[in-house]
Amino acid sequence: MQQIELAYGHGAFTLDYDEQCLQVLSSASRPELPLSDIEIGVALDSPFGCAPIDELFSSADSVLLVVSDATRQTASAQVLNLFVRRLIQNSISPSNIAVIFATGIHRQVTQAEKVELLTPFIAQRLRMIDHDPHDQAQLCFFGTTSRGTRVELNRSLQQFSSVIILGGINFHYFAGFTGGRKSICPGLASAETIQATHKLALDFERGGRRQGVGTGLLSGNQVHEECDEIAAMVNPAFGISSIVDERGRAVKVYSGHWRAAHVAACDYYLSRNSVRIATTRPVVVTSCGGWPYDINLIQAHKALDMAAHACAAGGTIILLAECKEGLGHADFLKWFADRTSRDLERRLRREYEVNGQTAWALRQKTEAFKVILVSALPEEYVVRMGMTPASSLDEAIGRTDLNEGGYILSRGSVLLPVVR
Repeated sequence: MQQIELAYGHGAFTLDYDEQCLQVLSSASRPELPLSDIEIGVALDSPFGCAPIDELFSSADSVLLVVSDATRQTASAQVLNLFVRRLIQNSISPSNIAVIFATGIHRQVTQAEKVELLTPFIAQRLRMIDHDPHDQAQLCFFGTTSRGTRVELNRSLQQFSSVIILGGINFHYFAGFTGGRKSICPGLASAETIQATHKLALDFERGGRRQGVGTGLLSGNQVHEECDEIAAMVNPAFGISSIVDERGRAVKVYSGHWRAAHVAACDYYLSRNSVRIATTRPVVVTSCGGWPYDINLIQAHKALDMAAHACAAGGTIILLAECKEGLGHADFLKWFADRTSRDLERRLRREYEVNGQTAWALRQKTEAFKVILVSALPEEYVVRMGMTPASSLDEAIGRTDLNEGGYILSRGSVLLPVVR
């Protein structure tokens, strides 16, 4: 028997397994060491597609730094600290530098989280701005995209001479990847603009997911292309894309032109975080990777989406997701009043909401697989969403026949299984 620890919130479950029955899926690439400050400095001095930092910024500039919220691991504390020091070395006063949190429709960032995301040094010295996608006083009209989306973004983006975006690279089940252009939209967009871009993931004429939209896809992905077009309206002066390890430490940093650095980081991430499998199997045991990947159910769904790539139709997926902060949105459960995913899709045609699309994607998986959820959520919530609740990994395993054969994904949110 072998043993593996599977992260759950800030803790972990231990699974004893037989290698003849369960195969651990992981990247074939060797683990990377976390970057030192010096190595990150080298990455900042080697920009993709633009001039070096020293040539881009001067003492006359005012700078807005766009960073992710607490639902993402981006190593922002280390990277931002080093970047801000560079700006100050270029004679930019801290009073002319501000940080805004790209929360999209997520909850606001707490004060404790701000300190953790920025370091106490930065949090004490720079002005911090919260984004509210529903507050019209914060929003400004930027134009209309070629697809007709009305673009409303946080007006702070127009109040600084230079905008810098910092984000982490991870898979996203319909935008392809996180980071880059998503720091602007959905990160700093109005609720209406976010809704219009996310709606492009669905094909209301043919039904189901729109062609070209999916995990690890950028080219031909209309959701990505729309967010990219919106980010171009802002045209950030610089972009930083980080890739982190299981402890949230930066192992790779790409900087430079906001689009070029993001694409380069995505290409690298895909090459390291996809694994080829010969076939799907009847059982998949997956952990989201712990906090913050399982901070709530909406975030945890991303690991379920990855597991679905490796599970045979009608099989069983055991999902370990603490969901300490609940579902992720107060009215998420309302979308499970419809009997089937097809009914829910018809409802989304009439009254589309972003979280309704996540509910639709979740419902599709619970119809295709038996999903056993180990979480802190109330059992009635889990049952209502079409899943089977379990209080522990042992209880979930007891309801599953592992002899049928399966896979283990210890970091389900960051590993894409691809059938050969």
